[in-house]
Amino acid sequence: MPIDCTIRCANFQRYTMMQTLKSVRHLVTPATVKPAEFAMSVPWGEMKGKVWGPDHGRPVLCLHGWADNCGTFNTLIPLLSKECKYVAVDLPGHGLSSHRPPGVFYTFPAYVADVRRVIDALQWTRFSIIGHSMGGNIAGLFSALYPEMVDAVILLDSFGFLPTHVKEVPQVMRQGMEGMLQFEKKKEERKERVYTYEKAVERLLAANPTLSELSVHNLLERGLAQVEGGVVFSRDFRINLKNIVRISMEQSLEFQSRIQAHVLVVLAEEGFEKIFAEPDQKKFTSALLQGYRNRNGIVVKVPGDHHVHLNRPERVAPFISDFLQTRVLSQSPSTAEDTQTAKL
Repeated sequence: MPIDCTIRCANFQRYTMMQTLKSVRHLVTPATVKPAEFAMSVPWGEMKGKVWGPDHGRPVLCLHGWADNCGTFNTLIPLLSKECKYVAVDLPGHGLSSHRPPGVFYTFPAYVADVRRVIDALQWTRFSIIGHSMGGNIAGLFSALYPEMVDAVILLDSFGFLPTHVKEVPQVMRQGMEGMLQFEKKKEERKERVYTYEKAVERLLAANPTLSELSVHNLLERGLAQVEGGVVFSRDFRINLKNIVRISMEQSLEFQSRIQAHVLVVLAEEGFEKIFAEPDQKKFTSALLQGYRNRNGIVVKVPGDHHVHLNRPERVAPFISDFLQTRVLSQSPSTAEDTQTAKL
């Protein structure tokens, strides 16, 4: 597959038996069969997800985007290296994972703490991360705060950080706080809308035109909860509120400079930068991308939209597979501790 970039890259549910380690549970299934279910305890409930790959595979954590769930990796992971074990989680407030407690905000630092909980439960000391959109921003921040733990970061239509102009931070913080207060006041009178499955599909397609119908089915597998009379969306409404914890461009570049991992950025031609990014944020993207290039990171673009990894995974998988092979799998671990067994 020819690649038009300065760096040349080479061609690239449900249940059977239960095991327990610490707070982690999953079902052991062969890599060629459907993914296993994953669940672990957190102070406010559970975090759930899926597991693909052999028990002794090189560990890769997969983080989905805003309002999605780990089903976003259903079509991509089967195309990737069979030498890795992929653990894809539903972040709190998404998919089948518990919502955060009442009164608690959803912020990027909180998600980083969630990732740290997952890694502790898995007993991984060094691993790779694949993050889409918001998941990529969590991956970037985690890799900056815990550089010794991450050997490779793959950002799918994400820049790893989402800077906010310093003059806008006060207004955004206030909007987020006011939004939470209004939500709490009206929560009792707000009735959750019940859908038929077909109507839920229509709703998600209308809300997110970058998704194919097949992709919608993949996400709704974990994105709906059965109730009397039909289904409701499982995600927490509070994820729609403004994120009150923002960082400036200067802070973003400082965090970026602390990442020691190999970095691959896979951007969609009709993706985040073109459709979703606010005008001021577009000014920051070139600096962030150059920062990765300056550290021998790889930046490529593929035809498609923000969910190209889910809609058309064959366009993304070769880049990821080649990157993992050359930057992770072909490298000999420096210590025995670097070779991780999936502790599930």
